[in-house]
Amino acid sequence: MAKDAKAVEEGTEPPKKSKKLLIIILAVVLLIVLGGGAAFFLLKKNDHGEDDEEVAEEVAKPKKKEKKKDTHALPIFVNMDPFTVNLVPETGDQYLQVALSLELEDPAEEIAVKAQMPKIRNNVTLLLSSKKASELLPKEGKEHLAETLKDEINSVIEPPKKNKKGEIIPPEGPVKSVLFTSFIIQ
Repeated sequence: MAKDAKAVEEGTEPPKKSKKLLIIILAVVLLIVLGGGAAFFLLKKNDHGEDDEEVAEEVAKPKKKEKKKDTHALPIFVNMDPFTVNLVPETGDQYLQVALSLELEDPAEEIAVKAQMPKIRNNVTLLLSSKKASELLPKEGKEHLAETLKDEINSVIEPPKKNKKGEIIPPEGPVKSVLFTSFIIQ
């Protein structure tokens, strides 16, 4: 008893019990905080999974106004049968034989392009036959022709619209570029 009385007077024994109690309380609080944080992240991750399902449903519905560009997606190419047309005569009869490949932004658009292929071929034939050989021989002429063909093909797939002023706005369309795989003028 003398020891207990001495310990009580010095105050050494009660702080040992309170330190142990304090450590236990801190450990319990730490476990609760970690458990709550883990639960929050797991629930938040599940919320994103539900959002991903909604996004997948939205992506399944084609939207023409909103386009997503995925930099990791492989390009989609649609090869067209070769065209052979008479050019506008300058020094006699001249012919153009050209084979085209269309680069598309979205693989789903390939179906739309193939569905409109007769119209596309008609418009491309009319456009090519209205050109002169001297316009098409330089590199700049070929580049300008590729841009014109791209605009023409996109206008077949998505017809142009008029703005409030009555000006025709060309569509952006699914065709990203027109590539020449063969180009012969005779």
